[in-house]
Amino acid sequence: MSFFSEVLIAIFGGSGFAYLPQDWRQVIMIVVACLLLYLGIGKGFEPLLLVPIAFGMLLANLPLTGLFNEPVYDVATHSGSVGFMWVLYQGVQYAIYPSIIFMGIGAMTDFGPLLANPMSLLLGAAAQLGIFTAFLVALVLDFQPCEAAAIGVIGGADGPTAILTASKLATKLLPAIAIAAYSYMALIPLIQPPIMKALTTKEARKVKMSQLRAVSKTEKIIFPIAVTIFVILLIPDTAPLIGMLMLGNLFRECGVCDRLSDTAQNGLMNIVTIPLGLSVGFKATYDSFLTAETLKIIALGLFAFMLSTAGGVLFGNVMYVLTKGKVNPLIGSAGVSAVPMAARVAQTVGQKENPSNFLLMHAMGPNVAGVIGSAVAAGFMIKVFGG
Repeated sequence: MSFFSEVLIAIFGGSGFAYLPQDWRQVIMIVVACLLLYLGIGKGFEPLLLVPIAFGMLLANLPLTGLFNEPVYDVATHSGSVGFMWVLYQGVQYAIYPSIIFMGIGAMTDFGPLLANPMSLLLGAAAQLGIFTAFLVALVLDFQPCEAAAIGVIGGADGPTAILTASKLATKLLPAIAIAAYSYMALIPLIQPPIMKALTTKEARKVKMSQLRAVSKTEKIIFPIAVTIFVILLIPDTAPLIGMLMLGNLFRECGVCDRLSDTAQNGLMNIVTIPLGLSVGFKATYDSFLTAETLKIIALGLFAFMLSTAGGVLFGNVMYVLTKGKVNPLIGSAGVSAVPMAARVAQTVGQKENPSNFLLMHAMGPNVAGVIGSAVAAGFMIKVFGG
């Protein structure tokens, strides 16, 4: 054998190609990552979330990268090494990213539609149905109560909240819960419309809602302060999420923190989204992801999310009847916490039935209520099962 052939064999033997065929699940996860990249890039399904998650998943399943190696320190040489993704993942492990993301969400979100139509709180509450139902089903499937509580929170369609809850109640399940929560958030345009159409009539979907009242600046400033005081006094465990959400919103509305508001909703939000997405995807390794327990969590998360959507829409139907056709039940689907994705889906489905229909601002009321509701539900779960 020639020297050149020996070099080629040595290079191949030390490459990832030599290790790739050892487990078929690794190949499956690479294919899944590429499919998610296609959905994010080719179909535009929430690319800001799906692209970093999918690329992190791709990196996680390529062998020999060392990206997730834990810290190693050599006392003799006073040198050390650590995997790049291991460092980024600490922001997920200790729930740092979720609180920062909530600050950005607060800075980007206008709470005016919720203040203009307080009944939206009821739609947001109804859309938490999936959280508690999935919790009960998880108990039946032999998950521990704290694990079942963390799994149920996936139904809120709120990745940061799901991560925070899992980090406190079920650290072992954190990767699977984070992946499920963010995957379903990104796939809202696929998951929600069939449920919305199945649970509403064509006539109800065509309903045009009257314009919302104007909300004063004073109301918008008082609201985040009042909510912070009341909710955190009621359930102290909600402080990291509710506190940062309302701080971000106060930056937006107070009129004297424009630079902070701009940073929170743009630069800081984008900076945190990248490591968060990569970290979530990077835990989707073939050996930990394609297991019976993880697949149960993924299935339960989907069940919870679908049920939360259904709960919001069904209560929207109740409001449609009680108001004699003045409320479009589609806005109930936005009661899940994914802001503003769920509200945009309600707008899109409504406009397909009636091109002159503009439901976005009406849907933002339940959407904001859903953010608060899922954070409160998570705080309740942490309070009850975290001790």
